[in-house]
Amino acid sequence: MAKKLVEKQKSIEVALWESANKLRGSVEPAEYKHVVLGLIFLKFASDKFEEHRKKLIAEGKEKYIEMADFYNMSNVFFLEETSRWSYLIKKSKQNDIALLIDTALHTIEKNNKALKGALPDNYFSRLGLDVTKLASLLDTINDIDTTKDPKQDVVGKVYEYFLSKFALAEGKGKGEFYTPKSIVNLIAEMIEPYKGIIYDPACGSGGMFVQSIKFIEAHHGNKKEISIYGQEYTNTTYKLAKMNLAIRGIAGNLGEKAADTFADDQHKDLKADYIMANPPFNQKDWRGEKELLTDPRWRGYEVPPKSNANYAWILNMVSKLSDNGVAGFILANGALSGGGEEYKIRRKLIENNLVEAILVLPRNLFYTTDISVTLWILNKNKKAQSKNMGDEKRQYREREKNILFMDLRQLGEPFEKKYTQFSDEDIKRVTCTYHKWQSSQIEDIPEFCFSASFDEVAKKDFSLVPSKYIEFVNRDENIDFDEKMQSLQSEFAELLKSEVASKNDLLTVFKELGYEIKL
Repeated sequence: MAKKLVEKQKSIEVALWESANKLRGSVEPAEYKHVVLGLIFLKFASDKFEEHRKKLIAEGKEKYIEMADFYNMSNVFFLEETSRWSYLIKKSKQNDIALLIDTALHTIEKNNKALKGALPDNYFSRLGLDVTKLASLLDTINDIDTTKDPKQDVVGKVYEYFLSKFALAEGKGKGEFYTPKSIVNLIAEMIEPYKGIIYDPACGSGGMFVQSIKFIEAHHGNKKEISIYGQEYTNTTYKLAKMNLAIRGIAGNLGEKAADTFADDQHKDLKADYIMANPPFNQKDWRGEKELLTDPRWRGYEVPPKSNANYAWILNMVSKLSDNGVAGFILANGALSGGGEEYKIRRKLIENNLVEAILVLPRNLFYTTDISVTLWILNKNKKAQSKNMGDEKRQYREREKNILFMDLRQLGEPFEKKYTQFSDEDIKRVTCTYHKWQSSQIEDIPEFCFSASFDEVAKKDFSLVPSKYIEFVNRDENIDFDEKMQSLQSEFAELLKSEVASKNDLLTVFKELGYEIKL
């Protein structure tokens, strides 16, 4: 029976995707994802409204069925007649259906404060969609009963499926709104966000929040004990996140508007128990020459360099952690060993005993880049994370300021032909190793993990490159990447010098022969 449900669900997703693809042509995926996801939200909101409306009638409250308060008190969005799915389906073959949909979405947002800034704004009319294709998509979405089986979270799964498919369709350089599910799962299972405040400074479409709630439900926790805070720079992605949370009934504070986390921090005084993030990699020119130089988020550290925002993201998160807070976030590998201000900040983070674990991930996990990236775990209070540890071992951990290094590049399974994702077994192996290490000493495993003391890290000049610590016995990864790159850099510089010298010699020969070449 369960297998049939999965197959049925899968067929709904595939049918929707095929129907949505018919809209393609002059409309880019970056645009039409808002069209499709807006319609899915509209169907979900209408189904919930109609369900609650029938309940009010059954309870003898028919005179209240057009009063918004009697829906809002049950976390149901109130819909005027012209915003209801049934009304739009009746009009779906009309030439003005795009305008009717835009009007419906605008009216819903106006009548429900929780949806302020969440829904697509005039997408349908502006894009000039083919009426026949749009009507076909409406018919396909009409077949989804979003309230039939709450445990299946049909609309949530459809929304997540579409986010991943759109990210795949947009490919490299785009699709930053979505962090692949297996990465988010890994972070959630490692930092275990059971209760408290969760924050994501670059929340994209809200995947970190959704997975946090799923983690709580899977471990029989209470999602009412979680508060969600986030921020997103891109307005269209901000809307995706607000819809994503609304569809799943998750209350969250994403700020009053889409805004730059550095220039316009929407949560200045926030102290979070958990931070989960996948900020933009190697972001350049994130501040002006004299901007943010005295920002309180860098207090006690060097000002992050203007040329790269990696350490600005790190310090933003450090400043937002509560006394017992823990953060799990993704960064490009270059942040593990940079010089200058980055070196000074990294060293201070290690000296302050904030860095708990560094995990280098496989290539091709992301849809937007094929590079290998790193998962960082920062912990404001390692002692609090090791409550089951005996006093002697706890004192050892605190004294040594140990950091767990893990290399996950041999893990993962193929996904969508050219991508990689972590299997459930991979995630279990990694998280079990990490949690066991938190409470006791573990054996170092060649090509997989190594527990380094503060002294060992200091001897490596505070580099956080895992290959400097983990033993490799069967592969070539024991080559020091930084050393190799420096060597190649020197060789390349010599080649360029030789090229310049050869060019000058050649020009001199022509000049001696009475010919002058102007470049």
